[in-house]
Amino acid sequence: EGVLALLSDSANATSTEQTASEAEVGQEIDQVIADAEGRVIVAAVASNLVRIQQVFDSAADHGRRVVLTGFDVENIVRTAIRLKKLTVEHEKLIVKPKDMNKFEDHELIILENGRMGEPIDGLQKMAVGRHRYVQIKDGDLVYIVTTPSIAKEAVVARVNNAIYKAGGTVKMITQSLRVSGHANARELQLMINLLRPQYLFPVQGEYRDLQAHAELALEVGLLPENIYIVKRGDIMHLSEDQGFLHEGAVPAGDVMIDGNAIGDVGNIVLRDRKILSEDGIFIVAITVNKRERKIVSKARVNTRGFVYVKKSRDILREAADIVNATVENYLAGDSFDWGELKGTVRDDVAKFLFDQTKRRPAILPVVMEVR
Repeated sequence: EGVLALLSDSANATSTEQTASEAEVGQEIDQVIADAEGRVIVAAVASNLVRIQQVFDSAADHGRRVVLTGFDVENIVRTAIRLKKLTVEHEKLIVKPKDMNKFEDHELIILENGRMGEPIDGLQKMAVGRHRYVQIKDGDLVYIVTTPSIAKEAVVARVNNAIYKAGGTVKMITQSLRVSGHANARELQLMINLLRPQYLFPVQGEYRDLQAHAELALEVGLLPENIYIVKRGDIMHLSEDQGFLHEGAVPAGDVMIDGNAIGDVGNIVLRDRKILSEDGIFIVAITVNKRERKIVSKARVNTRGFVYVKKSRDILREAADIVNATVENYLAGDSFDWGELKGTVRDDVAKFLFDQTKRRPAILPVVMEVR
């Protein structure tokens, strides 16, 4: 009955370059492995079974064994073999990491997919000696057969430097071929022409990619009012006569996993951590007698990550004097509330410290009572 709405990947919408075929990619991988003299560490995405098959085929052709270094990729490969989505020439093609020492370097291919299919982090651990099984050494060739996202470019550059420092060399398949799992501009237009959707939702990519995808759709005849660029979490409701209408949003975004808990680290905690990491913490303690409304022990201050104490004694002393004065003024009043007192101390100290240092540390007032 036709396509109502097409939600189409936009990550490569700004490119008109044709990507290499899998046959070309397979030949390139085989040639690189054939020319390598030592170990070949192949970085690939675990979900790309075609790429893993190409590595297996090349290993078999050149008398090498394949070592799977990650729990995730081992699960994927074993499952794919069982389902006959991957084939291996012989049972001994895949060896466990603990058996690597039984083979010469030129007999090994190490397949690194990292956790959750992200291989770059695994390469970094290999380069700096923190990987569980592999440490990069002289003679190793690190062959990256995936195209890292633009957001990973700086990370990839740092990892490359670390690999060379460890004695290895790096080759990226993108130096020879254009490889991408994302459709280019002409392919996106082909999909629209084939499916003829009533509505288009460009998804997956930076905003400029979504906008480029929308412009491509206009070129092949979609009306601008039938193209929706929406944000993550937006609710779009299909009406009978007005197309899709925006009806608010649901919370959507990254979920913080910290320690053993999921979801307990919210925006406020992250904000506090950011402050602590940038400006440090300033702790002030003072003891009062609520009944007699007087200070029993004057303010003492302590800091971590804020200023170098030996060179900033004057600032700390003045801050303590401000706390003493603030508390005395508050005690001279009629009302008394512990939360209000701490808030007043925090505000006055924060203003003083910002005036002096142009920094905003996390201020923790501790007001103790003596009876």
